[in-house]
Amino acid sequence: MRRMLVLGLVFSLFLAGCQAPFSKKETTLAERDTVAFDPFIVPETFIPKRVNVLGLGDSLTQGVGDERKEGGYFGRLTSDMEQWKGIMEVDAVNLAKRGRRSDQFLKQLQDEDVQEAIIQADYIVFTIGGNDIMKVVKGNFMQMKMSDFYKALGKFENRIEELFEILRLYNPDAPIIVAGLYNPFSVVTDEVQEFEDIIADWNRSIEEQVEQDGMACFVPVKDLFNSNENLVYHTDFFHPNSKGYDLMEKRFVREIKSCSAVDLEVE
Repeated sequence: MRRMLVLGLVFSLFLAGCQAPFSKKETTLAERDTVAFDPFIVPETFIPKRVNVLGLGDSLTQGVGDERKEGGYFGRLTSDMEQWKGIMEVDAVNLAKRGRRSDQFLKQLQDEDVQEAIIQADYIVFTIGGNDIMKVVKGNFMQMKMSDFYKALGKFENRIEELFEILRLYNPDAPIIVAGLYNPFSVVTDEVQEFEDIIADWNRSIEEQVEQDGMACFVPVKDLFNSNENLVYHTDFFHPNSKGYDLMEKRFVREIKSCSAVDLEVE
């Protein structure tokens, strides 16, 4: 029995010798740099959405002259938009009408149904001004003077400014996409330069209003219709044909891609 106790004591001392000596010294861990993660923002195009596109103005947005019946540039544009990243479906509403002038456009905006369409729109597209110029031509056909066009331009500038004010009253956020004018008289008259100057000045007025708005895009189309060598005119030599509208739609897409007002990944 005594021998067993001695062996137990020896064994305990042996185990104690195997253990590391106890130390009161604290171990200090080195501090790690704090890693800051940028907040993750889900892109607007990540979840496809339905968008409302509103067409306003005159016969160009209505699509007059399109023998393929594809809705002119507006129908082509809204169809293509459904293939763009972030868009699931496009609800297109076209309230444009053949022959509409800027004064008639203003009157249309008094309609409550039109106002509601403006409120609901994610994008607003329009063309206006061609019939204002045609009114001057028809009213002064035998004695046309440059001053007649610039007198009408002054009134047009006031109306286009009011148009933007009304559109922004009902919808302050939707990008407004406006096409410029072209010169259809280049294929029917020798007074080419005079009309070129007139169209350029009217386009400048539209573009200035677009720039003042800050949430709008200007789409120049004048160069697409400088001649009919590519057969881009309808038989009335005023409206585009299907080929002309194809070119217009491509120009719209190009300008929308580079327009800061439009937050879409255009295909």
